[in-house]
Amino acid sequence: MFSVTRQFTFCYGHRLFDYKGKCHALHGHNARVQVTVSLDRLNSQGMVFDFSELKKSIGTWIDEHWDHRTLLWEDDSLVPVLQAADQPLFLLESNPTAELLAKRLFLVAQEKGFPVRKVKFWETENCFATYRQ
Repeated sequence: MFSVTRQFTFCYGHRLFDYKGKCHALHGHNARVQVTVSLDRLNSQGMVFDFSELKKSIGTWIDEHWDHRTLLWEDDSLVPVLQAADQPLFLLESNPTAELLAKRLFLVAQEKGFPVRKVKFWETENCFATYRQ
């Protein structure tokens, strides 16, 4: 099995619903994600995928949907307030935890046709979550 990994960085804000720690307050992160794709054999150029394909597809999705946006649970009471203030939001069906954001990006890569094997999502320099199938 051959694998390649492309790393992306972006900034986002969020808060955690029904959480008893300081992350219940609106705050921001400098995120880093790694998307790993795998195949049993290489293409005619000797690659799993060209890194630029991953950048163009996954990187563009991140830039358009998550970068410099507030990621919130769709039922968060802040949603209408931030929408009224014309703030860029990305709404999720659940709490915007690192674990669930890793899973969401995994599904995005899958929907785009990549043979994704895992996504690592760093919320901070020292803390990350991984989603794999």
